[in-house]
Amino acid sequence: MTIIKDAPEEWEIRATGTPFVGNKTSVRTDEVVMPDGSVVGRDYQVHPGSVGIVAIDDDGRVLLIRQYRHPVRQRLWEIPAGLLDVPGENPLAAAQRELYEEAHVKAEDWRVLADVYPTAGGCDEAVRIFLARNLSEADGQRFEVEDEEADMEYARVPVEELVRGILAGDVHSNCLVVGVLSLVAAEKGDGLDALRPAEVPWPARPFDA
Repeated sequence: MTIIKDAPEEWEIRATGTPFVGNKTSVRTDEVVMPDGSVVGRDYQVHPGSVGIVAIDDDGRVLLIRQYRHPVRQRLWEIPAGLLDVPGENPLAAAQRELYEEAHVKAEDWRVLADVYPTAGGCDEAVRIFLARNLSEADGQRFEVEDEEADMEYARVPVEELVRGILAGDVHSNCLVVGVLSLVAAEKGDGLDALRPAEVPWPARPFDA
């Protein structure tokens, strides 16, 4: 019987370089030894990691934001999300911060929906997607946004409508697709209360408790 579980593994690297360093990410080139002994170059984006939040209200609606994404030249509907800007940052704390900054919302109940590598063939980004429930308006003034975030739109959309949009090819954000379909699978499986605790270890991005 095959056990379906990813496993850590690292092939020998003969040389490495960083031909580009950006504000948040960089590009690395590794010379990797293949199983037949040959050595090939592998270019990939080095990324700090991210968190995403499926925030669902008491009416079964998911909180969404819509913003322009320049690389794909589209205005995408997405779940709140953000970078792990500080090495070792607690992903739950980052998710709570992003939900406040992007939607001015707080949540009392947090669980882990899914851990994913969105583009494992070309980027080392790891994303932890949380489920947030028992929502309420955050205290204090709204966070001051800038750049693309200054033009964001907001909506609360029923889960069933989002599933239809995903399957119809109307929405494309990786975190939204994974998060919503994981939510539906959890509801039809052992239930949302059986999801992993919000502070469960994350080997892809170890964090401080």
